[in-house]
Amino acid sequence: MRDFEGLVAAVTGGASGIGAAVVAELTEQGARVAVLDLQDPPPGSPHALAVRTDVADDASVRAAIDRVLAELGRLDVLVNNAGIGAQGSVEDNDDAEWHRVLDVNLLGMMRTSRAALPHLRRSPSAAIVNTGSIAATAGLPRRALYSATKGGVLALTRAMAADHLREGVRVNCVNPGTADTPWIGRLLDAADDPAAERAALEARQPHGRLVAPEEVALAVAYLAGPRSGSTTGTAIAVDGGMQDLRLRPLSP
Repeated sequence: MRDFEGLVAAVTGGASGIGAAVVAELTEQGARVAVLDLQDPPPGSPHALAVRTDVADDASVRAAIDRVLAELGRLDVLVNNAGIGAQGSVEDNDDAEWHRVLDVNLLGMMRTSRAALPHLRRSPSAAIVNTGSIAATAGLPRRALYSATKGGVLALTRAMAADHLREGVRVNCVNPGTADTPWIGRLLDAADDPAAERAALEARQPHGRLVAPEEVALAVAYLAGPRSGSTTGTAIAVDGGMQDLRLRPLSP
């Protein structure tokens, strides 16, 4: 399928993990893709343009969007994927850490969307897709700060969808379960027993494994693409059934 032929997409946090999978999928479907990230994409990565971007800095975001327009000529799709992790209960992080994570995970999406919207309004296929999390819809232990940011992403997605629908801009989000990304890899490496910790994460999801970044990317591509023209203000869970399924334990 070449659903994105002639379209330009910008993907924040597109240099690794879920973001890199989204870049690859949109490129495969014909888009020219700008990677907006603090890091450069690996050599040989499929993208049209790499732009160093700090989503916690408004000037950096506006300069990045301006460069996308200057070099690629238009903007049709924005994928707000940049984010950072956080662990602990409400007692475990100080105010500075709360502000830091909120600034990236929630306000970063606001900044990029705010800069992109004047250009998206000119597109006949405008879409914004935000990367949320299962943490927005399920209570997970030791994820208070992270969950708060992703709950905000879900609420922001719905509010933006209402604000911009009549301007021709659709806004949706994906809520991945625990995905097999570099961040999860670092958490596993730091665990006392990485193999046991990985097994516990896999068992937490009803389908019994971590979510592949490519599976999330396919959902993003659907929500961003012209075939989903009647879909806005919604969240697709890509979580192996974790949000809604309650399976009986396997018999020993």
